[in-house]
Amino acid sequence: MTLEEFRKEIDELDRQLVDLLSKRAEAALQAGRLKVATSLPIYEPAREKVIYENVRSVNKGPLPDIELTHIFERIIDVMRALQRNELASQRNAQAA
Repeated sequence: MTLEEFRKEIDELDRQLVDLLSKRAEAALQAGRLKVATSLPIYEPAREKVIYENVRSVNKGPLPDIELTHIFERIIDVMRALQRNELASQRNAQAA
């Protein structure tokens, strides 16, 4: 393959990642709504450990487990912030 072909493949993979991240974000928002409705905390360290174990268990490389874990730490941070922002928006709407 040429460099241009690799770049096209990477661009397509990036589009797929964006689609998957958007779907994950929607699932996280729905989970956040359920947490609020059932008075569960947004931050659940035990669940995060399970996620890291899950992604490491299916990792076939070439990313080292620690780097994959770092990526998922950031993804989870963003999803948690998304849940908190929605919760704050709901509280603001109720106060208004």
